[in-house]
Amino acid sequence: MPGTIDARLSELGITLPDAPAPAAAYVPYVVSGDLVFVSGQIAMDADGLRTGTVGNGIGVEEAQHSARCCGLALLAQLKNAAGGDLDRVAQVVKLTGFVNAAPGFTEHPQVINGASLLMAEVFGDKGQHARAAVGSSSLPRGVQVEVEGIFRLA
Repeated sequence: MPGTIDARLSELGITLPDAPAPAAAYVPYVVSGDLVFVSGQIAMDADGLRTGTVGNGIGVEEAQHSARCCGLALLAQLKNAAGGDLDRVAQVVKLTGFVNAAPGFTEHPQVINGASLLMAEVFGDKGQHARAAVGSSSLPRGVQVEVEGIFRLA
């Protein structure tokens, strides 16, 4: 029987992607006590990697979609870490988002809102979190956005 969060995902029309395999020498997540640390998830959707430099041909709205894609990958990893049960998530603690930004671009927080708003949609009050949004001159594989997260399990 699907849980409350699975039902919420269905209601929102969200299908989680398969949890991506690590691209280098790290694990996708680490569980330490009641905390889950999910490694950075890069911007990818059904069409593949979402590459480019935000502020140089890539606008805020497109980059927000990329951040949302990162958030979906975070949820897929988190679901694995929670033994397949997202109802175990007690709190989204913190997200850190990295934006592949052109020099002078300053709207990093608006971009990372794509992931933050997803957490609030899915988890309600439990989705409210601390956050950092950081600009970068490049990201792995040329993606627009990468987001990592810390979550607390019940």
